[in-house]
Amino acid sequence: MSLTANTLGRRTRRPRWFILAMLGPALAGLLIFFVYPLIASVFYSFTRFDLVSPPEFIGLRNYEYLFTKDPKVWVAAGNTLWFVVILVPVRIVTALAVAYLLVRARRASGFWRTVFYLPALVPSVAGVVAFVFLFNPGTGPVNLILKSIGIQGPLWFNDPDWSKPSLLLLGIWVMGDIMIIFLAALLDVPKELYEAAELDGARSWQRGWYVTLPSIAPVLVFAVVTGVIAALQYFTEAAVASTVASGKATVGAGSGGELGYPGNSLLTYTEWLYVRGFANYQLGYASALAVLLFVVAAVFLVLLLRRVKAFSPEEAQ
Repeated sequence: MSLTANTLGRRTRRPRWFILAMLGPALAGLLIFFVYPLIASVFYSFTRFDLVSPPEFIGLRNYEYLFTKDPKVWVAAGNTLWFVVILVPVRIVTALAVAYLLVRARRASGFWRTVFYLPALVPSVAGVVAFVFLFNPGTGPVNLILKSIGIQGPLWFNDPDWSKPSLLLLGIWVMGDIMIIFLAALLDVPKELYEAAELDGARSWQRGWYVTLPSIAPVLVFAVVTGVIAALQYFTEAAVASTVASGKATVGAGSGGELGYPGNSLLTYTEWLYVRGFANYQLGYASALAVLLFVVAAVFLVLLLRRVKAFSPEEAQ
């Protein structure tokens, strides 16, 4: 009996080692590129560090300066919150609406799917540069068209009141990645559910509310979670728009003054982290900013995932 038990034990241990061996590269990558940088950031957040001198432990001074004395951190946080609260819902609603229209389209649906998805393939930098050119207040085609019909166009990326809405238009234009996921989810909803709801006398909006939304709830949650994460890390589009609109050609470590143009309206939290860490060489303080961003993102995700049950079919009914 003992021999049989030992044999079975060895047979069950072999698959475990095989699974661990297969997961090894992924686990190594997780440890090297996530766990170690996270621990290092937490450590450096309690130090004064400039990449040249050895780290000097200063306790909570970085966090004290962050919450009480930093002149721009709350401006950057407010701009980032704007993108989270405005940009993410608008992109999701627009993508869902376009996907719904494509599902109902009977002719040339393949063509329109391609048209709406292609902008998502445009590199971020190229898309921002193109938008800054199109919305140039003096020579851009958009304002020239508006002027031809008697409308005085705004300054767009050169106006603090219009700079974020301009990036919002860019975000809507490149919503094809979310749209194609919503399209697949809508096509996967069983037609029997719609037929049963129609037999029960449900109207079109009721079928959408009680059948469509609960059926695609996991996809909606995925879109919201990934959208919030991307918005909290919003950097490339805002940085390129600021530097190009201000007349600069590149985003470099020495261009901290142009980031946020015009009037700090496009200064996001990650841009300010970049300026303090790589333009001012305050790596300790930048680590404190990164740790705070990680904590805020984790809280956002926990709150969002706790709301998953609200999208379930049982809750919808």
